[in-house]
Amino acid sequence: MTDWFRRDADGSVTIAVHAQPGAKRTEVAGLHGEAVRIRLAAPALEDRANEALVEFLAGKFGVPRRSVTLEAGAKSRQKRVRVRGSAVDPAEALGI
Repeated sequence: MTDWFRRDADGSVTIAVHAQPGAKRTEVAGLHGEAVRIRLAAPALEDRANEALVEFLAGKFGVPRRSVTLEAGAKSRQKRVRVRGSAVDPAEALGI
């Protein structure tokens, strides 16, 4: 991974995320080590924060929700998310 993301051979992007559920609003809050820190307005209950993260990233990359998958970290703050079908540069999409 190039620090917090990598472009895979199939053109998809895998992003390391440090999630912070229960925030006032959903937003990118910079980097946290080798991950993107994303504050989520949704609580960490019943998978709501994960769903909010998928929806937020789909909007940022301009792809349907089904093109964003949580690959690792469903029960953790440290997550790995794959975005398929976007030609947008991850740094531009997330404003980093």
